[in-house]
Amino acid sequence: MIRVRRNEERGHANHGWLDTYHTFSFADYYDPKFMGFRSLRVINEDRVAPGRGFGKHGHRDMEILSYVLEGSLAHKDSMGHQQALGPNEIQRMSAGTGVLHSEFNPSANEPVHFFQIWIEPATKGTQPSYEQIRFHPEEKKDQWKRLAGPEAAGAARINQDAQVFVAELGKGKELQYLLSQNRAGWLHVVRGDVTLNRIPLRIGDAAAVSEEQVLELTARDAGSSEVLLFDLG
Repeated sequence: MIRVRRNEERGHANHGWLDTYHTFSFADYYDPKFMGFRSLRVINEDRVAPGRGFGKHGHRDMEILSYVLEGSLAHKDSMGHQQALGPNEIQRMSAGTGVLHSEFNPSANEPVHFFQIWIEPATKGTQPSYEQIRFHPEEKKDQWKRLAGPEAAGAARINQDAQVFVAELGKGKELQYLLSQNRAGWLHVVRGDVTLNRIPLRIGDAAAVSEEQVLELTARDAGSSEVLLFDLG
């Protein structure tokens, strides 16, 4: 079964400095039908104006992933990390017993466009930790690139039975993914235009997949199409 979540159905708020879309209930956006999907709790698509950002704030007991499409995102946290995140990188912050952090667009001219993803941890009360991994853009071209998982070389390690992948497909390219029995998938179209098992999905659209084993993805956009895929236990 595939249930489509269209771009225009997402929660949306424009605060001037922040233009944000919420796939699941978040902040002032609440929809009891979309509180998350299995362990996947948040997919926020944010555009932050130059020189603006999120001041110091706290999290606990959440696996937080950030993935930048355009621009740069400066990160600072109470664990002592102070780094910039750009395209073709994945950042993971395990909040555990509690962490404070801030996120800021350091550019004077260009906005930053990024996704922030929250995954509920398998166990609570762990020690907070941080990880940032850069990869070559060719690693996601016409193939699945693993961004995060419980145990995965070259990917961020998260405290949950979940795998996160990205793929960027050229026009007409096809890609398959096999879901194991009793697992579910969530596909989000980051850029472009694709079909998932012949169902058309445009930029911003998503699909919840359950009781399906074979996922057939085809890119239809004249340029490249990029998707995020979550394989959830």
